Amino acid sequence: MPAAFSIRYNPFSMECALTIAGSDPTGGAGIQADLRVFHALGVHGMAVIAALTAQSTRAVKEVYPVPAKQVSEQLRVLLDDIRPSAIKTGMLYSAEAVDTVAWAVREYGLKNLVIDPVAISTSGRELLRDEARTALRETLLPLARVVTPNMDEAGWLASMKVTTPEDMKEAARKIRQMGPDTVIVTGGDMDDRSLEVVLNDSGTFVFEAQRIPGRYHGTGCAYSACITALLAFGLPPVEAARRAKELINDALRDSFRPGGGMDILRF
Repeated sequence: MPAAFSIRYNPFSMECALTIAGSDPTGGAGIQADLRVFHALGVHGMAVIAALTAQSTRAVKEVYPVPAKQVSEQLRVLLDDIRPSAIKTGMLYSAEAVDTVAWAVREYGLKNLVIDPVAISTSGRELLRDEARTALRETLLPLARVVTPNMDEAGWLASMKVTTPEDMKEAARKIRQMGPDTVIVTGGDMDDRSLEVVLNDSGTFVFEAQRIPGRYHGTGCAYSACITALLAFGLPPVEAARRAKELINDALRDSFRPGGGMDILRF
């Protein structure tokens, strides 16, 4: 377990967290990365697959959406049995999948929804269709406790260009008007520092750390999974964001390169 994680948890029971996202054969992003993070942080991980991909550490070659009926059935059968303490979404790809997740959150009264609005891969592949972007804004964001866009994702959500810390704060304000409780804009690389901007009713917070140079696969997935696990333990969003940044920095420093492309974070 990463050194930055020091929460006491009940040895006689286990918190459960659910990820709804795409499958990544490399294990560095998507469902596989989320489950690795949940396990590392002592949370029982559950998964509903919304899309399959053919990808490597170099690029995403193909995306195969899971039909909405199958996503719905995965959720219904699971949630009739187990209610997670926290839930996150990653790549949903289609508007039908977005609407299905929103239905499940409302139908089962799910709490601690974390949205990682995955839209475009690092290699430039579309991971969220145009109609799904609209559905995410209008249907899913109002249900979220936390949304974790990177600077590019914050830009399309807020309909503005995001390049500076002030832009990050302004985008966070605009996104919060769409309904989420807490907005965390990530990935602000400024010279030798990286930063996250966190905005909710408690105020605006900026967490900085030494930037770790390199190209990494699945950083956003891992960060939002950390947030989800920490919410499952009962941490408030601002504290979860602070600890998640520490955890990700540790994982970046320990990253490895199994293939010919980007590094994969180690948990």
